[in-house]
Amino acid sequence: MPPTRSIRTRGAMNENDENGSSTRLTRAKAAALSTGDAPVANVDPKKPLQTKKAAPNATSAVPRRRAALGDVSNVSKNDNGDAKEAKKPGTSKIGLNSKATSQTGGVQKLTRTNASRTALGAKDNNSKKASSTESKRPGSRSGLTASNQMKRTSSQKSIKEETFQAEEPPRKKVDVHKMTTVKQAPVVEEEQAAVEPVDAKNSFDDAVPDLDAEDLDDPLMVAEYVIEIFDYMKELELETAPNARYIDHQPDLEWKMRGILVDWLIEVHTRFRLLPETLFLAVNIIDRFLSAEVVALDRLQLVGVAAMFIASKYEEVLSPHVANFSHVADETFSDKEILDAERHILATLEYNMSYPNPMHFLRRISKADNYDIQTRTLAKYLMEISLLDHRFMPYRQSHIAAASMYLARVILDRGPWDATLAHYAGYTEEEIGPVFRLMIDYLHRPVCHEAFFKKYASKKFLKASIITRQWAKRYHAQYIGSSLSEPYDFIRDSE
Repeated sequence: MPPTRSIRTRGAMNENDENGSSTRLTRAKAAALSTGDAPVANVDPKKPLQTKKAAPNATSAVPRRRAALGDVSNVSKNDNGDAKEAKKPGTSKIGLNSKATSQTGGVQKLTRTNASRTALGAKDNNSKKASSTESKRPGSRSGLTASNQMKRTSSQKSIKEETFQAEEPPRKKVDVHKMTTVKQAPVVEEEQAAVEPVDAKNSFDDAVPDLDAEDLDDPLMVAEYVIEIFDYMKELELETAPNARYIDHQPDLEWKMRGILVDWLIEVHTRFRLLPETLFLAVNIIDRFLSAEVVALDRLQLVGVAAMFIASKYEEVLSPHVANFSHVADETFSDKEILDAERHILATLEYNMSYPNPMHFLRRISKADNYDIQTRTLAKYLMEISLLDHRFMPYRQSHIAAASMYLARVILDRGPWDATLAHYAGYTEEEIGPVFRLMIDYLHRPVCHEAFFKKYASKKFLKASIITRQWAKRYHAQYIGSSLSEPYDFIRDSE
């Protein structure tokens, strides 16, 4: 006869399987089996242990279905049906009643509802009535009659009614009176104060349409904050503006050298296919650094390379490697020199890269122009003129963007500068005048920046540099010598 295995060993196959051939004997099941006729010691080791459903002390032979999540395998339910029914009034039914009827045998379970009631104040009259009703309450459902239920519910209603009448009405009358008397006056004042802004907004919408309303469903356009964003960017224009006369304290540099450097950077920018924002930020870094530091002529190109390297890190998703910048500079500067220059420039600028890029202002104005691609392409070319010509440095970037859009619309004959364009650009025709004339003067002069002209002479940019220069040669004298109110009339007359 083979040796018998222990119960623990036989039950180690699957402890959670209740319906298997063998089950681990837990302490709860041992206690359940000990209450029956046969002790645990008389269990035959050859036979598998009976499961909880087939226990000998079960009240019925029909197995009970196990609930989906309401049954736990380690918990034994040996109570008979009467005991279960006796517990139900004390747990489920009384939980919906008052505090007095929920006490059982003089012991009350501390719950959140009880703690909140004691914090509100003890009620002596209610506790006395509760003790009388509790003594009459039977312990099981079998002795509970309909008359006792009616008595208990009626006593609870009387307790609630007396409590409500004793405490709530006086306080409620006073609070309602105060609320009506205090709140009426501020509501009237708020309505009166809101009349003027609403009327002003309606009058504003009649003159200038709200173009941001159509973008309220697009979270990328942030139509709710776009006005505050551009107001903040206009404040930053003054903080990040360079010194327009920094060349005076640069003994080795001239404005012509700066133009040559920027023209070379435009060629590098085109070769690496970088974003337009990267080019504008790089030139701004150069001007701000030269406004604070004196640079020798042989180190000017190093400043330009390092500035482009910093701008590409800030604006691009994937910036070129430092070795690429060293290569385009014909290995004039090593990687270490570029990195050292990068650290020095950032320390000088105090790591302030919050530069309001003119491309953002151009997109804002282009929204009022219905996003015309030809107008915006010509405006981008005209806006990059400010990078090469130092005469644009005293003007804000938003001013340059507005003048670029204005001149592009004049060249393409897109109509007058109406109130909508003036509102979203932030500048009127009279304010655009000085920048407008500088752009025409640059276009009328011979080409001195080859890389810049060649970039916008391609079909990709609609040959913007060729079209604008042809137009400037034809109408230069009339625009420079006349006021800004005449251009549209002159174009119509010439046609």
